[in-house]
Amino acid sequence: MKLATWNVNSLTVRLPQVLDWLAANPVDVLALQELKLTDDKFPHAAFAQAGYNAQCFGQKTYNGVALISRAPAADVVKNIPGFDDDMARVLSATYPLGASAQTLLVVGAYFPNGQEPGSDKFEYKMAWLDGLRAWLRSELQTHPNLVLMGDFNITFDDADTWDPEGMRDQIHCTDEERYHLQALTALGLTDAHRLFTQPPKSYSWWDYRDMAFRRNHGMRIDHILISNALKAHASACWIDKTPRKNERPSDHAPVVVELLVQ
Repeated sequence: MKLATWNVNSLTVRLPQVLDWLAANPVDVLALQELKLTDDKFPHAAFAQAGYNAQCFGQKTYNGVALISRAPAADVVKNIPGFDDDMARVLSATYPLGASAQTLLVVGAYFPNGQEPGSDKFEYKMAWLDGLRAWLRSELQTHPNLVLMGDFNITFDDADTWDPEGMRDQIHCTDEERYHLQALTALGLTDAHRLFTQPPKSYSWWDYRDMAFRRNHGMRIDHILISNALKAHASACWIDKTPRKNERPSDHAPVVVELLVQ
């Protein structure tokens, strides 16, 4: 079973690239972020023609998330229950876990950027992370097979950025943000990417400016966290940089995890 996450930075612009990627990489569930369109504009027919079901939670101009899947979704939830938010950032659903009678809860999320430490948007990010953690703590009690994936807009540590000193205490790399990321793993979630040996300087995002992708001046801010119940089933996790080489690419690359389930 393969699961993937990809911030597409406008599905309207990137839809052909997403469909091409799915044709070459037939994953079971793909979480998309930054759709930048409303629900009525979502291309359900295009995904259906490609053999996929789609759940979306859109928003005009900014944000927007979707779950694209082979199997139909159940128990769909939008945003974080109990956290008042007018941004379309979280979409969760359950899916069959292989051929077993068990289910898998997939949470696709577009974490707030935060703008800069000390700003109102940073305070919103901190509150949002508190709300997410409280909700996931409860969900793990009833859904031990849980995957949280998306654009986290946070690095785990210095290894996740090309310029640790230059980025120190800057957005995505502050102690406060990294504390929250570690607090999520403390719930019983594991960074799937680091379960396996990876190439050095493995990043998932590169700025469009200054030839950042060509120079590999990037950051790893797109993550897949898997619960303890799934950890033993993880067989591989990788960042697919190929779509970043496309004409008019997203500034993010897909991240994929493979689970061996019966």
